[in-house]
Amino acid sequence: MIQNEASRQDRPLSDPTLPTASPQDILHHPALTRKEKIELLRSGLYDAAEIAVAEEEGMQGPGTDPTRDILLALAELVEPATDEPVAPTKQHGHA
Repeated sequence: MIQNEASRQDRPLSDPTLPTASPQDILHHPALTRKEKIELLRSGLYDAAEIAVAEEEGMQGPGTDPTRDILLALAELVEPATDEPVAPTKQHGHA
C-alpha cells in the first residue's frame, strides 16, 4: 500500500503547476496519459465556467477566458460528441 502511495506522488498529476498550465501545455505533456489530460482539461473547463458565473455576478475575474483553448485541446483528445442531452447549467453537465 505504501508503494502505491509513493508511486502516486511520482505521477504528473501531483505536479502543483498543472492546474494553472495552459491547455496546450497539458495537451502536449509527455508524462500525462490521455485520461489524465482529459481530466485536467475538463477541470479547467469547469473552473472557467465558474469564473464566468462569478463575473456575471459582479466579481472580477482573470480578464482572459480560456474556454476556447480548452475546448480545442479537448477536441483533439475526445471522440466526437454524440447526441446525448446536455445538462441545462452553465457548466453543461461537467462536474
